[in-house]
Order: sequence, then C-alpha cells, then structure tokens
Amino acid sequence: MLSFIWSLIIGGIIGAVAGAIVGRDVPGGIIGNIIAGFIGAWIGESLLGEWGWVVGGFAVFPALIGAVVLVFVFSLIVGGRRTR
Repeated sequence: MLSFIWSLIIGGIIGAVAGAIVGRDVPGGIIGNIIAGFIGAWIGESLLGEWGWVVGGFAVFPALIGAVVLVFVFSLIVGGRRTR
C-alpha cells in the first residue's frame, strides 16, 4: 500500500514538473498531474527504456521526457491555458 502511495506522489510530481516545463496547466489539477505522470512515464519508458534514477517505480528521466511530450501534445489538441 505504501509503494502505491509513493507511486502516486512521484507521478504527481513528474506531471507537475512537466506542466511547469511546458508552461501549460494540466487539466484536472492534482489528479491530472498524477495521470500525466503515469501516462508520461509509460510513454517515456516505452520509447526510451529505463535509464537513470528509478524512484517510486519510475525511471525519472524517461518519465519526465514522456510527460513533457504528453502535456505538450495534449495542450496543442485541447488548447491548454497559459500559466503566469
């Protein structure tokens, strides 16, 4: 149970950092950040493999790269709001 909570926290952080890098809000707030972190980690690890630090079951660098790509593409499709 603790590893699941740790994965949610790390997924949320990865999603939030990806949104900050892209400069767009992730729709859904904290839940959106967690979803973006999980899907971004899956995309990044599928395309780039698992390399670098592994925290909470996520390879940090591929997960972050995948989440940035996901947030950017999603914001282009949906027309995300700019942050200040």
